[in-house]
Amino acid sequence: MRSGVIAQKIGMTRVYNDAGEHIPVTVLRMENCQVVAHRTEDKNGYTAVQLGAGQAKVKNTSKPLRGQFAAASVEPKAKVVEFRVSSDNLIDVGAELTANHFVAGQLVDVTGTSAGKGFAGAMKRHNFGGLRATHGVSVSHRSHGSTGSNQDPGRVWKGKRMAGHMGQTRITTQNLEVVSTDEDRGLILVKGAVPGSKGAWIVVRDAIKSGTPADAPRPAAVRAAK
Repeated sequence: MRSGVIAQKIGMTRVYNDAGEHIPVTVLRMENCQVVAHRTEDKNGYTAVQLGAGQAKVKNTSKPLRGQFAAASVEPKAKVVEFRVSSDNLIDVGAELTANHFVAGQLVDVTGTSAGKGFAGAMKRHNFGGLRATHGVSVSHRSHGSTGSNQDPGRVWKGKRMAGHMGQTRITTQNLEVVSTDEDRGLILVKGAVPGSKGAWIVVRDAIKSGTPADAPRPAAVRAAK
């Protein structure tokens, strides 16, 4: 099991394949994605790597994180994510991962925080049908209708689908295809839509249902030291 990467969502565009067909893609950019710490079986009870991406001001970084970044000899990071890995896929602390960590054609699982929609009604939030247009219904055409029984249970069940805050939740989209990568610019082009607004941090992993391609770099695609 390999590590994933942290990328930033730039937006959507289209590319063309050899047959001239256009493919809608989401552009993800990797920026200073480095290993900042290890988690080992002996010390922590499991094996994982901590990656940091982006750049943060020192004054905005907590004292414990500053110490962790100093121990790894890396600049303070704006985003830190931990990835479970197998023991043979540990990456050296301080190593910088590149976009070639993924190969064209492979499937990945992408995790992000969906765009917030604010307070939404039941029709928009849960795809309810609403009430009738006529036949005695007035004013409340888009209401959600009944919310429960009367005497038994005499309350509204927890989790009842009603109007409320829509979006801004953690979403994982599985089995998206990597169309191409650009190591020099740190770009990963993923087919289709990715959860999150522009500029949001996105976590990209090998697809858990499809496995890792045989030609994918192991333990990771690491930038050569200058």
